[in-house]
Amino acid sequence: MGRSRKNKPLLERLVITDVAAEGKSLGKINDKVVFVTQTIPGDIVDVQVNKKRKNYYEGFPIRFHYYSDLRVDPFCSHFGVCGGCKWQALPYTEQLFYKQREVKNNLVRIGKVEIPEVMPILASNAERFYRNKLEFTFSNKRWLTQEEIDSGDEITDGDALGFHIPGMFDKVVDVEKCYLQSDPSNQIRLAIKEYALEKGLEFFDIRAKAGYLRTLIIRTSSTGEVMVILSLFNDDSLSRADLFNHMISKFPEVTSWMYVINNKANDTITDLDVKLFAGRDHIFESMEDLKFKIGPKSFYQTNSEQAYNLYKVARDFAGLTGDETVYDLYTGTGTIANFIARNAKKVVGIEYVPEAIEDAIKNSEINGIDNTIFLAGDMKDMLTHTLFEQHGRPDVIITDPPRAGMHSDVVETILNAAPDKIVYVSCNSATQARDINLLDIRYRVAKVQPVDMFPHTHHVENVVLLERR
Repeated sequence: MGRSRKNKPLLERLVITDVAAEGKSLGKINDKVVFVTQTIPGDIVDVQVNKKRKNYYEGFPIRFHYYSDLRVDPFCSHFGVCGGCKWQALPYTEQLFYKQREVKNNLVRIGKVEIPEVMPILASNAERFYRNKLEFTFSNKRWLTQEEIDSGDEITDGDALGFHIPGMFDKVVDVEKCYLQSDPSNQIRLAIKEYALEKGLEFFDIRAKAGYLRTLIIRTSSTGEVMVILSLFNDDSLSRADLFNHMISKFPEVTSWMYVINNKANDTITDLDVKLFAGRDHIFESMEDLKFKIGPKSFYQTNSEQAYNLYKVARDFAGLTGDETVYDLYTGTGTIANFIARNAKKVVGIEYVPEAIEDAIKNSEINGIDNTIFLAGDMKDMLTHTLFEQHGRPDVIITDPPRAGMHSDVVETILNAAPDKIVYVSCNSATQARDINLLDIRYRVAKVQPVDMFPHTHHVENVVLLERR
């Protein structure tokens, strides 16, 4: 063990033995666990510790003595810098193994419940270009490589259009090519940057809160439609029109050109008025014979193809006969509710965001579905016996909460409602396991199906069927 600055040790020849949470791997030294970024099991590395705790270290590799036999070459030139797709060096089959193991371990260790054999994880058919939405940030101070800093040369190309460096709100890596979203996403981003540089349009200064071009959101769909949303710091109508007209001439296939004026301190546009410049103010996504209307703020699972497989699992687990009243909790824009409606007597969807509920109602109308009811409000306040008296006791509850899981009051109400089945869809198997532990008093785990929505990341979805004891 060597010594480095600020009493943070330099660990020499650490053997990486396993995969840990958040895309990191781990090794051990003197019975102390060391979490290391940008490594995979089998690597032997020197590690610079940057976080020292009583029971563990965290650090990053500064020298590789041996590369794991498992290691594959990352396909993206931005690997290790932009912070996305952290598992590119790990073969996809290995990624699936560790995701499946995480789901099982969380249910056993956190849930402390009896589980059946976990079904083999459903792999994503597309390992690249699988996302239908990306947000890029404009910055007038791009992330510089260590080589650029060490060279001492004057930086003349300081503008960036890309992704935030993890943990650094004001540092943006300039993206040349991203493998997450299919064409024409890359071409649109590069064309906007080229035009902005040519015309001298100011890229946003994140610290000074000044500039013109702020963020770029590109949405694509399996129907081939494309939506482009530009977030601008101020309302320069002439520059905006020139930029959009230039882009429309280059990309006539784009369905929707939109913009939003955002002079707030943060980049979120959920509370702002998004305006249409040209085309339609929405695009359509399709699933089986259903159409879903996607607006600039609509939530939709970001891997369209795998979302379909996820919802098929949920529908299969629900085992509907056509006579059931189903409650779809955290319904979002009603995708699951509308997807299963034809198999149920009635579906009640509940969601916190009123705009999402408006989308859900529209999606029912578009598809001629008349047995859905959508309600907006805080789940723990909405899900009451009064609601059940009004709309009927649930035979089946489908719940797809955010990463934090369900509030304990919601779990208690579900227990009191006593549906025959609960289908729990989760993007965080740790909080899912915690909630299942609370439900265990009346429900047993009957089926477990992990689904991989995000190749080359540590994220994994999981669907659990709970049946009343």
